[in-house]
Amino acid sequence: MIDTSIRKNINIRDKRISVIGLGLSGTEAAKLANHLGAIVFASDASMDERVCAHSMELMHTHHIASETGIHSDKIYDADLWIISPGIPKDSEIVLKAAQKKIPIVGEIEFASWFSNDPIIAVTGSNGKTTTSNMLYKMCQSKEMIGTMAGNMGIPFSERVLNNIKDPKENILYLLEISSFQLEFIKHFSPDILVYTNISPDHLDRHGSMEEYINMKLNALMNMKHEGQIVYNKDDAILEKVLSPFPHKKQPFSTKSKDVLYKIDNKNIIGPSDDKLLNIDELSIPGEHNLQNFLAASTCSHLMGISQNQIVKSMKEFKGVEHRLEYVRTINEADYINDSKATNIDSVIVAINTYKQPIVLILGGFNKGANFRLLLPHIKSSHVRDIVSYGDAGGQINTALGDAVRSVQVTDLSSAVKKAQLMAAPGDIVLLSPGCASYDEFSNFEERGNHFKSIIKNLAAS
Repeated sequence: MIDTSIRKNINIRDKRISVIGLGLSGTEAAKLANHLGAIVFASDASMDERVCAHSMELMHTHHIASETGIHSDKIYDADLWIISPGIPKDSEIVLKAAQKKIPIVGEIEFASWFSNDPIIAVTGSNGKTTTSNMLYKMCQSKEMIGTMAGNMGIPFSERVLNNIKDPKENILYLLEISSFQLEFIKHFSPDILVYTNISPDHLDRHGSMEEYINMKLNALMNMKHEGQIVYNKDDAILEKVLSPFPHKKQPFSTKSKDVLYKIDNKNIIGPSDDKLLNIDELSIPGEHNLQNFLAASTCSHLMGISQNQIVKSMKEFKGVEHRLEYVRTINEADYINDSKATNIDSVIVAINTYKQPIVLILGGFNKGANFRLLLPHIKSSHVRDIVSYGDAGGQINTALGDAVRSVQVTDLSSAVKKAQLMAAPGDIVLLSPGCASYDEFSNFEERGNHFKSIIKNLAAS
């Protein structure tokens, strides 16, 4: 077995490594391990088209042995496992590997062993992607090359391998990290750790809110004393759970004055108490985006980014795909793609962003959410109609059907067509599903792209 107890002593050359799961992260971890001299075997129980394509690439281009459609006993002939975030820690194969005392790490952990460049890790229930993208825009200078990776679709292993092959100085890794990616952390130690917020999410995987929070806290368990935690002071859960930790903490807030960037009379005030800009000058609206801007600005300031660069980025940042993304106007109704909204809090943020009447499309695979938590927000907002669809459609209709006009359909295509019939001029047709995508799609990106394709076809008809 590989001795993983001391990071600097880890040596994988000529060691047998099983990569479990052939999504993007597993595939790139396999390439990194292979490049560093390990004997790699990759396995995925799925026969999905993309999994098979990844397997073929590993075998034919990189000469890495792999299997699909099964986890054979060969996976246990290993000195180390690198496991996909899609495989829970209580799954049968993981428990069996643990019995055999095989060390198990996630892709984020594995990649971190082979880089000493600084890391800003962004986690939380909502706002991770937007905050990470804001940071990316801010952290570009002659002295610093901000490089994104993690949960946003580019594996950390890919970035690390690219830098091993073609080394660059002044790299700063900006990692968006989910709770799934934090289940198998051993040495991972970011220089700055950002907590955007904490609210119920992925309870189908973690079982309880307490366990979900514990997974999020895994990110700071190995942080050095000089590491800093940037967190949302307006989030009561974060205030409570972070208080016992001795690390340096730098909060951000839209309410408190005891922060680096303050809000005063709709103005953003900088660390030197100078007015930086008016909130209305921000490129994307909403209280949630203001919090994301404050989080990114706080991190950038700690990294030595100039105030001019921070303000310029605030004014120019246009948002990210699949997060309150304007698609098109049809018959004077605006269609908005918020496919990344996979939990209840994200839906609440979305419906509170708009002042116009909303036709809300909800549905997909329920991750353990209680849709009745939406009731007070729907009643107090501009949501006029709800179209529910997919695996969770019946649950949504039962929970919310008495609050507003509600209709249930089978799939996303039907939901969009029904929403178009219900929409009036001046309305917002908002896809903010509040659910995972994998009853119908492989990820939220595929769902969002399908939504946009439907809208394009509707506009052309």
